[in-house]
Amino acid sequence: MIEVLRAGALTTVQDQGRPGYAHLGVPRSGALDPAALRLANRLVGNPENAAGLEITLTGCELRFTRATTVALTGAPADLRIRYAPTGGTRDGRPGAGAERAADVGRVLALPAGAVLRVGPARAGVRTWLAVSGGIAVPPVLGSRSTDTLAGLGPARLRDGDRLPLGPALGPPAPVDEVVLPAVPAELRLTLRPGPRHDWFAPAALELLCGTAYTVSPVSNRVGARLTGAALPRAVAGELPSEGLVLGAVQVPADGQPLVFLADHPTTGGYPVIGVVADVTGLAQARPGTTVRFHGPQR
Repeated sequence: MIEVLRAGALTTVQDQGRPGYAHLGVPRSGALDPAALRLANRLVGNPENAAGLEITLTGCELRFTRATTVALTGAPADLRIRYAPTGGTRDGRPGAGAERAADVGRVLALPAGAVLRVGPARAGVRTWLAVSGGIAVPPVLGSRSTDTLAGLGPARLRDGDRLPLGPALGPPAPVDEVVLPAVPAELRLTLRPGPRHDWFAPAALELLCGTAYTVSPVSNRVGARLTGAALPRAVAGELPSEGLVLGAVQVPADGQPLVFLADHPTTGGYPVIGVVADVTGLAQARPGTTVRFHGPQR
């Protein structure tokens, strides 16, 4: 069992999502960087599709009621482990036990009662935590992921929540540290023309691929809103709602592009000028990060 002492700004349960239900209006959801969560799961001996925690920006604090193994990947953050005194305290809370620092990218063995404090991300936005046995909340449509838009899966974590753990299925990986990708200061995203690029003036694609955009503070798991040169339209009016895919670049009436991420809606009425081939870099894009698009030929 995990006891949530401090949930932080946004900590959610995520796995590899629920693909295959878009025709029912259910997006994939899942970890914004699926490879990072898979790596964390491998480090603790879990199947790659086990559920872990996606921790956003401000960190969190967790107590583990049983001895377990954990690993964190993604954004670098300061970690502290506080050990419960032998026998614990009378009210069940950990006392002022010994404490030590730890690192993202290492396999960490925690005794029962230990408290793991994940500090704010030093760079990037999101850190992923895997626990041996995985987070064993009930699955919905085959996934334990929190979908923040549709409201499927477990709610975002709150202080005082308790999360069940599954039985450990394998030994942790025989490594004690891995090299994690650095968080880029500038993102370069490969773009293919979208199904409605002809709804825009000929200069729109040149603007999108020739000027810098920045990530807006109102971005979230649904989409990364960008600010920069407004993209001029050639066709007035709006479309009947049509299907959207992960990475679709939709352009609302103000001309500012929006790149859809894991919790995106499955339909929308604004035209899609292009589709980003790989959106995982946006998982670590803080507000103000520069984004540049380029065609698939580069």
